[in-house]
Amino acid sequence: MAVLLAAATVAAIDLSAKAVSEARLADSSVDLGLIQLRLAYNPGVAFSMGDKLPAGVIVAITAAISILFAVYAWHRAPQAGWVERIAGGAVIGGAVANVVDRARDGVVTDYLHTGWWPTFNLADTFIVTGCIAIALLYARPERASSTPASVKDDSGAPSISEP
Repeated sequence: MAVLLAAATVAAIDLSAKAVSEARLADSSVDLGLIQLRLAYNPGVAFSMGDKLPAGVIVAITAAISILFAVYAWHRAPQAGWVERIAGGAVIGGAVANVVDRARDGVVTDYLHTGWWPTFNLADTFIVTGCIAIALLYARPERASSTPASVKDDSGAPSISEP
């Protein structure tokens, strides 16, 4: 349930931010120092790759990837900790928000501009942050060991404990 709630929250936040950006940034930009709010549209995927492909192809591919990840997260959720559930929800919510946005008019609305990185949106940030969190969780040494650790209980006798 936490994965679904996180995904829905992330998608709602991103789609709302996109709507506000389209309404408020159509003819202007806002300089916030390190980042500017500047409206842009991306017909491709990350870094505008695939921008020459028909929008329907990109929607189908990104929707399929999103569905596959959501199915994996659904099956993984009972064994996952809360950080992994929230991170998975962030990835799914960001992906779904971008698919929904692209399905409307063939492009993804971007509004966060740095000048040194391609313009992006909150969904992109949620996807990347969620993927990094999941990767870090799986990189932990205790995750690398798939066998139970042997420990001694109070009596000094060895027992088996789950990691």
